[in-house]
Amino acid sequence: MDRPSQITMKGNPLTLTGNQVKVGDKAPDFTVLDTDMKPVGLQNSKGKVRLISVAPSLDTPTCDTQTVTFNKKAAELGDDVALYSMSMDLPFAQKRYCAQKSVDQLQTLSDYKDASFGENYGLLIEELRLLGRAVVVVDKDDKISYMQIVPEVTEEPDYDSALNAVKEALGK
Repeated sequence: MDRPSQITMKGNPLTLTGNQVKVGDKAPDFTVLDTDMKPVGLQNSKGKVRLISVAPSLDTPTCDTQTVTFNKKAAELGDDVALYSMSMDLPFAQKRYCAQKSVDQLQTLSDYKDASFGENYGLLIEELRLLGRAVVVVDKDDKISYMQIVPEVTEEPDYDSALNAVKEALGK
């Protein structure tokens, strides 16, 4: 399902496509690739709270800030949380980025091959074949407990609200 003008980039309207999900929905599974080109899905972290930081491309200033910020905050979340950074960047580029930026607390995942995550979560930007900036929290029971789609792609997400949603999902 297409949602025209759902988000903007530098004020220009863009279309999000795919299945629109919302808080309370069962989180759809997906198949993406890790930095070693191995498939990863939601079920790989079954029983954990998942924070999925979604960014168009790690090699842009706002995406870099978002990824580094969540990587720094990961330590306070504990072992019951799986922290993912999802983008359309190639796995090789993600691996290079993580090495350069010392990103070691979250797992970068690439949706470039099938756009499985983007389509299943309604975050695929039709015009660019990139992912819209968002944060999704999936609880231990595979329900979406928090979702923020950032309306202007060049702006950062609400880190505090996302992290509080993770803590709530953990029962803290």
